[in-house]
Amino acid sequence: MPEDFRHSRVIVTGGAGFIGSAVVRKLIDATPASVMTVDQLTYASSSETLAAVTGHPRHSFERIDICQAEEIGPLFERYRPDAILHLAAETHVDRSIGTPWPFVRTNVNGTYVLLEAARAYWSALDDLARSRFRFLHVSTDEVYGSLGPTGTFTETSQIRPNSPYSASKAASDHLVRAWHHTYGLPVLTTHCSNNFGPFQHPEKLIPVLVFNAVRGQPLPVYGTGDNVRDWLFVGDHVDALLTVLKNGQPGETYDIGAGTELSTLAMAQAVCAILDQQLPASPYRPHGNLIRFVADRPGHDKRYAIDAAKIRAELGWRPRSDFRNALAETVAWYLQNTEWCARMRQRAPVTAVGDDGCFDANPLWRAPAASASR
Repeated sequence: MPEDFRHSRVIVTGGAGFIGSAVVRKLIDATPASVMTVDQLTYASSSETLAAVTGHPRHSFERIDICQAEEIGPLFERYRPDAILHLAAETHVDRSIGTPWPFVRTNVNGTYVLLEAARAYWSALDDLARSRFRFLHVSTDEVYGSLGPTGTFTETSQIRPNSPYSASKAASDHLVRAWHHTYGLPVLTTHCSNNFGPFQHPEKLIPVLVFNAVRGQPLPVYGTGDNVRDWLFVGDHVDALLTVLKNGQPGETYDIGAGTELSTLAMAQAVCAILDQQLPASPYRPHGNLIRFVADRPGHDKRYAIDAAKIRAELGWRPRSDFRNALAETVAWYLQNTEWCARMRQRAPVTAVGDDGCFDANPLWRAPAASASR
């Protein structure tokens, strides 16, 4: 990211999570910006993701619930940001099936609180500061619903969410759009495909495959494993977000994907093949023998695929990572950080299963509501 990065003070919500922490680290490493990380440090985030920037003179941290307006409003006044990257969200589909309310609370109500705080702050800025300010809302391709065997999502695709999680993100997208068209708030929205990389919560697919495989535990795959996702390395996603923040047109939406479509089964097999290479002495080789098929998830979207032509043509972004190398790097990171995975699992026992998550004999959506609390 060039030194002419236009935002000198940036707030990143959800900055101790998987993607958010990667954004924070990149901002500190590659731009002159000062960064305020805002995170509630729920089960899904960890201060360990920010170890590389802890104590850095351009980084600060606030442990805040984005739904608390009485805390969010004063934060804007104290920090005086030029931009906000909004990544704070509940993200795991299976958890949303078992307990939808936290997703509505954080993803919808929390976004509303941030928008109102940003609007009040932005409205009081001078003309130059108002023209520079940006609110970047990071969303998901899941708001578009499910594709058939052909075709891709674009920025003009119909919004047709099928899970409580994707519905909550779609609702937040609509709020962001409305605050731009009604109040003029300079917003940007992105929809990304399935991310992978270091520091992803161990209830997600690749971490759980590695975690289970090294212990010789089953690697269950939903249905027949033919649900297809477009896989995007987190480093490429972060580059896209900073490109959108720097050069995106207010009010516009940009879809971010690498065009790397793989079924859940194919991804599991690819991870197992890498494990066979990286763990030649493992008693569980070939690790693919650990794969097991389990009952499918309710309302499981069949296929996602993104057409990233707009962000390529208008902003010049394209993924730089080689998928196989990035996947091997990711697997190696989890093998080297099994203790971190174990600590994260202890904070919130893994009780979900899916292509976007991990696997368990008792999926969350089958559990009684009283036992599904976080």
